[in-house]
Amino acid sequence: MFIQTEATPNPATLKFIPGRVVLDGETRDYRDAEGAHDSPLAEKLFQVPGVTGVYFGHDFITVTKTDGDWQHLKPAVLGAIMEHFMSGQPVLRADSAGENAEEFFAEGDSETVETIKELLETRVRPAVAQDGGDITFRGFKDGIVYLSMRGACAGCPSSTATLRHGIQNLMRHFIPEVEEVRAV
Repeated sequence: MFIQTEATPNPATLKFIPGRVVLDGETRDYRDAEGAHDSPLAEKLFQVPGVTGVYFGHDFITVTKTDGDWQHLKPAVLGAIMEHFMSGQPVLRADSAGENAEEFFAEGDSETVETIKELLETRVRPAVAQDGGDITFRGFKDGIVYLSMRGACAGCPSSTATLRHGIQNLMRHFIPEVEEVRAV
């Protein structure tokens, strides 16, 4: 099994591409070992000293570290990923419940929200996934779009610029009702 790695805009996060589907459907973001109880792979990755975050996309895994050098952490992370996939274990346990974050918006804004979601799906999320992260819709209120940033995007030094100059400008261009975009 060959696992490719790619740098992300977040220097504390590295993207691992195992050449197979990691999660089909919903993505998962784990910020600590206690929250990783529904994933044998996430549990294994949190056992690597220095790992502080694990994110599963469709065909990639991003791992975030606190301290240590990737030169030393990368072999241990690669080993854990390879061992997991070679064992045939699932990425998620069968009784795993999805992340059902409540969306919020006024009923009268449903058409605007649909346009926001369409822009996110077609223009934003594919680009962000290439950098090892994800951005999902959380809500819309008083002209403000609230987004959840996960994976390499969470805690990335350039995420504020991405929100302000990229996503906010895109939303304002296509949707006059949007005044601002904020991360939650």
